[in-house]
Amino acid sequence: MTTQNAPDGDGPWIVAGGPGLEAAGGTSVARERPRETGAEPGGRTPLAARRGVRIAAGLAIPVVLLVVWQAASTSGAFTSSQLPSPAMVWEAAVDLAQRGLLGQYIAISTQRVLVGFAFGAALGVLLGALVGLSRWSDILFSPTLAAIRAVPSLAWVPLLILWFKIGEDSKIILIAIGAFFPVYTTVAAALKHVDRQLVEAGRAFGLGGVRLFTTVQLPAVLPSVISGLRLALAQAWLFLVAAELIASSMGLGFLLSDSQNNGRTDRLFLAIILLAILGKITDSLVGVFEKWAARRWG
Repeated sequence: MTTQNAPDGDGPWIVAGGPGLEAAGGTSVARERPRETGAEPGGRTPLAARRGVRIAAGLAIPVVLLVVWQAASTSGAFTSSQLPSPAMVWEAAVDLAQRGLLGQYIAISTQRVLVGFAFGAALGVLLGALVGLSRWSDILFSPTLAAIRAVPSLAWVPLLILWFKIGEDSKIILIAIGAFFPVYTTVAAALKHVDRQLVEAGRAFGLGGVRLFTTVQLPAVLPSVISGLRLALAQAWLFLVAAELIASSMGLGFLLSDSQNNGRTDRLFLAIILLAILGKITDSLVGVFEKWAARRWG
């Protein structure tokens, strides 16, 4: 492969040679596209500008809510026990951090969510694939799983405490239950509607079993799988709070219940804000996985 200047002077040519090429002399000639730097005056790229606008737009509503919150808390319409100011919530966060509790609560709740989510999502993908790909599995499992899915999260707490006591096992199992059903439902429903002609084409190329699933069927339902994972992650945080509200001595759910019992509304607001921030961060991690999966299987 060699590079030559174009006759018209507007960019280089790439001249490649090799067997099977039909150009004269066994070479093919293709023009190399000029590299697009996307630079704008000032050295800022359009991509960076779009990201900046997106970040600014995403922060607009939180900033407005913060301003409204500050105005409402200082207007005299609410007492500090009803609506603490943002400064009071910040001071509560600093106090807990100095005592070494804030980071501990965040870490243990995040760990519980991620472990429970991993187990629940993995089982959801497996059973969802089984039900979505097998008619007999659908007949056997779907009615029972649909009935179990209707059980409220709080209904599991007493049973899990009875079986596994007040420990990590009961909390992680409860979170896994919450994460399981969104993934199972979306994967099973999506696989049932995969284009039959696409599957037959894969089989015609000698694909079958696991290879057919990973090469043809999984890429076809990838958007549904990602949506299921995002719903499962949100459910995992909801089930975490349900577990920690009733049977925990640490974590953000415990901080919620303890703050309510002690009348610490500032810490109550802090726990809610932290849950929102952590939920957004973990959802963004799923978004990163979505981009990687799209490059890998898309």
